[in-house]
Amino acid sequence: MQSEQVAEFNYRPSACKETYRMVVVRKNISVEKGEKLLFDRIVYFFYISNAWVPEANEIVFQANGRCHQENLLAQLHSGVRALTAPVDNLVSNWAYMVMTALAWNLKAWWALTLPEQPGRWQEKHQAEKQWALQIEFKTFVNAFVRLPCQIVRTGRKLVYRLLAWNPYQSIFFRLVAALRC
Repeated sequence: MQSEQVAEFNYRPSACKETYRMVVVRKNISVEKGEKLLFDRIVYFFYISNAWVPEANEIVFQANGRCHQENLLAQLHSGVRALTAPVDNLVSNWAYMVMTALAWNLKAWWALTLPEQPGRWQEKHQAEKQWALQIEFKTFVNAFVRLPCQIVRTGRKLVYRLLAWNPYQSIFFRLVAALRC
């Protein structure tokens, strides 16, 4: 992105009696490959609001903050499949919705349970906890639930051996250590 301009004007649709505030963001984007400029692109974003007090750039920041809610809805739809109705009656669909809500809550509980030890790793642990709260459900399942594991019974104990490595294992083992205490 090379530059960004914000402008505003009054807007009244032809079928409405009320006047609204239109905020326009113009982004000048240069598409490059390496150091070579391929082409310039100008993109416009329009925001309609009935709030007259905040500045135009604050309207844009508020709208962009709400995009996170849209991401959560998209995750519920595709990741957990909470917004699909797979069965033909309401009771079964209600049970399906409860199961997906429990799975979503498990992910949130798991992330909130991650310990943040004070010391030199505290900032890293806080960042990992924030990341775990924000990841998509599919990523959570693939990184922390679908772990290939060999269970070996030796003597009087069970030994769990992870058979593959992923970059999130340090987070996983930190939670396992916290849950054992």
